[in-house]
Amino acid sequence: MKNKERETLRNNSDEAGEVRVTDRRRVYLDRDENDPITEDEQPNLKPKYVEELELRTQAAERKLQEVQQRFDQLRQQLQRETDETRQRLNKAADERAAGEKARFISGLLPVMDDLTRAIGAAEEGASRESILEGVKRIAISFQNALANAGVESMNAIGQDFNPELHEAVETGESSPEMDGKVIDEYSRGFKLGERLLRPARVKVGRSSQAKIASEQ
Repeated sequence: MKNKERETLRNNSDEAGEVRVTDRRRVYLDRDENDPITEDEQPNLKPKYVEELELRTQAAERKLQEVQQRFDQLRQQLQRETDETRQRLNKAADERAAGEKARFISGLLPVMDDLTRAIGAAEEGASRESILEGVKRIAISFQNALANAGVESMNAIGQDFNPELHEAVETGESSPEMDGKVIDEYSRGFKLGERLLRPARVKVGRSSQAKIASEQ
């Protein structure tokens, strides 16, 4: 009944030449509660600039998600590459250390052979001179093996006593010119490059004449 009344009003308005105005609020008030409202019929009460702002916000959120996903992918890729590089470097370092160790041990094997021959000669009753000569060759062979590994021996006798390189075992009377210098060496010192492997155990000279002269 209500729909027929609205149709009659619209016809009368057209015949009178009046401007027709549709009050959507009245339409929704007159609608039956059981009639569904479609999206096309729902009124859009948002201003246009609000809709544009919402669209831009949604686009920005999607762009941000894409950037975040790309960032996560790059981070994971970088982490994998870093782990792989670290593993390669560690493996290369281990192989290099193992190679240097093998070369050093190979250099010591001739020393072991010489020691074995010297022991055999002593057991067979070889002369003292031949045994001594064999021991000297063993010492030279061992020194060569150390030198090939980069180990350098330090000659301390005649050098000024240096607590960073020498370990003073005792002191002894010496001439004034040898005062404060190493006059005897009990064990040789060694270094590897700039690293001290072992200080030399030495005897340091002390001159009573030099001490008297300094007191005067």
